[in-house]
Amino acid sequence: MSQQEIAVVVGATGAFGQVIVQRLLEQNLKVVAVARTAASLHSLAETCPGVVPCIADISDDSAIDAIAAVIDAPVRAIVHGPGVGVAGGILEAPTATMVDAVNIKVGGLLRLTRAVDSQLQAGSRLIAIGGHYGLEPTAYAASAGVANAALVNVSRQLSLAYGPRKVTAHVIAPGPADTDRLRRVAQARADQRGVSVDEVFDELKAESSISAFTTPEQVAWAVTMLLAPEADAMTGSTLMLDSGRRKGLP
Repeated sequence: MSQQEIAVVVGATGAFGQVIVQRLLEQNLKVVAVARTAASLHSLAETCPGVVPCIADISDDSAIDAIAAVIDAPVRAIVHGPGVGVAGGILEAPTATMVDAVNIKVGGLLRLTRAVDSQLQAGSRLIAIGGHYGLEPTAYAASAGVANAALVNVSRQLSLAYGPRKVTAHVIAPGPADTDRLRRVAQARADQRGVSVDEVFDELKAESSISAFTTPEQVAWAVTMLLAPEADAMTGSTLMLDSGRRKGLP
């Protein structure tokens, strides 16, 4: 009898991560959920039977051994989706925040990949959740933009490095989602400008050609879609889920 394949999700307790975990469980995968705090992982495991909690700080090299220790079967997919600080525009964002964002997004993806390397097989997916600000810069989210732009490059490099093993690498780039995190950002912008949060939200929606936010469910759909064998042809590419916010090409 073959072993149940594993999906490893970093950022599993976040707004996107929880929905992604549920969708992966529905794909009959065992999910290793990675987060920094035991309490949030315990809560997730209670609501999602089949989740294996893994306490690890993806910003530190210690995460490699911590994740590797719970991987006991072939890895079908990794999903790297940690959040990073927004911290304002390029002229005022603290340099430490910029560096931390790159460490979490790029360094974290490399740590996660190295932790599961021995259990990757033909058809395994390396999936990073980036953001459209990496391709369409904004004046108020420099750290996220820089980190996500770097993530795109690293994913392309991984697609080349793992290509001979038939392992593919992908980035999903969602636009803003109506989450608690976005509401905190909107509140800060509203306070700074002396306007209401609703007005900031209306402005954010207006950036979309369909006047919409991206939803966690849409991102989870994209993750499971990439598990299909037809997605082999997408390796090294970025899947835009920005609700029509990007104006440039390609």
